[in-house]
Amino acid sequence: MLATTLSSLNGIPPFLAYFAVAIVLVLVFVCIYIWITPHAEMALIRANNSAAALAFGGAIIGFALPLSSAITNSLSLLDCAVWGAVALVVQILTFVVLRVVLRQLPERIDNGEMAAGIFAATVAIAVGLINAACMSY
Repeated sequence: MLATTLSSLNGIPPFLAYFAVAIVLVLVFVCIYIWITPHAEMALIRANNSAAALAFGGAIIGFALPLSSAITNSLSLLDCAVWGAVALVVQILTFVVLRVVLRQLPERIDNGEMAAGIFAATVAIAVGLINAACMSY
């Protein structure tokens, strides 16, 4: 029993390494996402704008899904970081394309229109699921 427990504890350093890489990638994603969106997510969320919170939360979930797949399927920490970066690019491009298709999306989110927030979150999560499935190599 003690040997099994000690063997299990050997997984803590890799866990911490993968977790650290994931947290850094999430923070980079959040910074880039906030930078490319014309609306100020954090200010809108502080002002109780539910549409902004939903759209932003959906974007984070949409990125976390393929990032978790990258962690699960990676061969090394570097492999995980590379595929995490691929997921980041895909999810950022998702918002860019969505903004081109629906030009008034940011203004609608600014105005607290829930339909806009729900749609943005849904697209981000859907693309995240597809992104994650494509990483199950």
